[in-house]
Amino acid sequence: MLAGFGRRVGLDDETAIRLGRAFGGGMGRGLVCGAVSGSLMVLGLAGPDGGPGEAEARGQVIGKAAEFIRRFEAGRGSIICNHLVGLDISTPAGLKEAREKGLFKAICPGIVREAARILSELL
Repeated sequence: MLAGFGRRVGLDDETAIRLGRAFGGGMGRGLVCGAVSGSLMVLGLAGPDGGPGEAEARGQVIGKAAEFIRRFEAGRGSIICNHLVGLDISTPAGLKEAREKGLFKAICPGIVREAARILSELL
């Protein structure tokens, strides 16, 4: 998400890629999907400048984040990577099985497309 939307929110390509590295695979533990995490970061960067109005700016971003999550969960059932791929990838056995079955290549591109669509609608 950061790589795809980074320029729209003031990030150069290299910074966007480097910033998002650690978020894939639900932070490598099967937790919140990296496409969701990246989308929420983009919403934060796209939000209004804070300054004296930081509380209001934060509220606006949190509202958009909640709407993103609502829409994503409505389409995918969860924002949790393990649920989305159907395996516990936080374990060596689960990660191995997901790789052997090609789940990341089969499932993740559609998840990223859906997250990008929702994010585009909210920006």
